Amino acid sequence: MEIVIITGMSGAGKSLAIRAFEDMGFFCIDNLPPQFLPKIAELASATKDKISKVAAVVDIRGGELFDYFKDVLKELKKGMYNFKLLFLDAHDSVLIKRYKETRRKHPLSAESDGSILEAIQKEREKLEDIKRYADFTIDTSTLSPKDLKDKLFEIFSAQKSQETMLITIMSFGFKYGLPLDADLVFDVRFIPNPFYVDDLKHRTGKEKEVKEYVLKWDVTKRFLDKLFDLILFLIPNYAEEGKGQLVIAIGCTGGKHRSVTIAEELFELVKSKGYRTSIFHRDIEKDVKG
Repeated sequence: MEIVIITGMSGAGKSLAIRAFEDMGFFCIDNLPPQFLPKIAELASATKDKISKVAAVVDIRGGELFDYFKDVLKELKKGMYNFKLLFLDAHDSVLIKRYKETRRKHPLSAESDGSILEAIQKEREKLEDIKRYADFTIDTSTLSPKDLKDKLFEIFSAQKSQETMLITIMSFGFKYGLPLDADLVFDVRFIPNPFYVDDLKHRTGKEKEVKEYVLKWDVTKRFLDKLFDLILFLIPNYAEEGKGQLVIAIGCTGGKHRSVTIAEELFELVKSKGYRTSIFHRDIEKDVKG
């Protein structure tokens, strides 16, 4: 019996997510009051595998009922149900843009005098404790609907046959903001910058010439030795604690040169150790400083 509880910020993609779970063969329920979760789990278990996978969206549309969500999660854990909590998030500016484009009302707009930003901030406060319970957190700020669907398939379709932790290596640019779903963040802006080399300025960290430039420095070699040692120490310890996903973010100024090269190096190392690993270059296509 597999249960995925989907929650997170309004506008972060929960409706898209529930459709993806339908495509994966889950029995799906949207806008479920949290108090119903134990009963749904009990009823699904009683079907003797006729319903073996359930995905339910639980969010602040539940009003006052949502206030009991944390207590319900504790109850589910006591019941030994195999459930995962998926939290979808996005930067405030992205959420505001999405609401303006769709012209939909935020669920907390009545409490915020119609201010979208104030409603978003109130929702963040309500979800702060819930987010700490998440097994998987996905920042959808830069993801297209297809990207989100692919990411969910990557995580949850593999869960059927393999319960090992998924490790995502991400490069990003600090000027575009920190990734909200990162568990570990490393700043590589101390490495000499290929942006200031005319022949490398408009290339990316995936190209041979840029890689050679970034990796040739002693400071880079020393950093990679220390980074590799730390990551290979942390991964089995996170896995031992039952963590389902580990997102390691490598950042430089614009996410085009140094962070990409270092992320690629770390990805190859982790993959070579037999871990389930993916890589994502968030800002590589943005034509800015590296």
